[in-house]
Amino acid sequence: MSAQVNLISLATASPPHVVLQDEVAQAAREVFGGRSREFDRLYPVFANSGIVRRQTIKPMAWYRENRSWPERTEVYVEGALDLFVAAAERALARAGVASSEVDAVVTVSSTGIATPSLEARAMARMGLRADVARIPVFGLGCAGGVTGLSIATRLARAEPNSIVLMVCVELCTLAFRLDEFSSANIVATALFGDGAAACVVSGGGKGLRRIEAAGEHTWPETLDIMGWRVDPHGFGVIFDRSIPAFAVANIGAAMAGIVAKMGFTLEEVDRFVCHPGGAKVLEALELALGLNQGALDREREVLADHGNMSAPTVMFVLERVLADPPKPRLVLSALGPGFTASCVSLAA
Repeated sequence: MSAQVNLISLATASPPHVVLQDEVAQAAREVFGGRSREFDRLYPVFANSGIVRRQTIKPMAWYRENRSWPERTEVYVEGALDLFVAAAERALARAGVASSEVDAVVTVSSTGIATPSLEARAMARMGLRADVARIPVFGLGCAGGVTGLSIATRLARAEPNSIVLMVCVELCTLAFRLDEFSSANIVATALFGDGAAACVVSGGGKGLRRIEAAGEHTWPETLDIMGWRVDPHGFGVIFDRSIPAFAVANIGAAMAGIVAKMGFTLEEVDRFVCHPGGAKVLEALELALGLNQGALDREREVLADHGNMSAPTVMFVLERVLADPPKPRLVLSALGPGFTASCVSLAA
């Protein structure tokens, strides 16, 4: 029998700048409105996104100037490091764990490039040991928080007495592009926010939940549904407009297969905790999973308050769900580039 692993603590962190969705919509009209009649067709996405406010690593004025790849990278390294440390230290404090007790750090981020990676830059600042194992992970996108937790669990299970810190941090707003008029860029402008989340995973201590199992499903021939396109200005977002329809058609069967391998059925899940990629995606997930309309209420709250922060977003949802009256089994799920569904099961 494999060793038990527990989610000991969970914490989130947001950058200081808050922008209202109405302000972003007006700024987008000023920047893009005169370029194409197509903008009027896309403009309702701002009102229909389900977002009220978002947090950004820079004030809005910064995004209204063209920024080079080096400028974006400089902001990423500095801003992502600050959020990494804030979320990590909060999670460690909630776990009652000193930074010197951490044996491994899993760092998940896909919105910038830092070499040395973020956990290396945070070591001296946080007081992590010189022999801590470092596992930086890039390219998971919105699925990163769930898959990062899965990786942390596998590490803790391999060494039952170890303490693993998982941190996911994304600065999605650094992908805003003034030089590009496309539906994907407009949708990204309407959805993206910045944030970080961290959790402590270990075989010791009761913690918040027992981590039961993890699973993934990647569909073939779907590489162009979601991801980054790279050019001299930096990342450009790839969003296929078919994502909600794809979710309705495919997620139910894939999730049934994932949880079957975990040893239970969809009907035995007491609460799905989903990445709120957008209002339409949440509606599609409720339909695909056979949930009542509006069942993903905490997901909609997080979307309204923070926007789509990519990898950390589902952890913001989990934080709220854990504050609700407890339910026996939770299943975290997120969709990311690949195109991949990633899941982790949490038991009371």
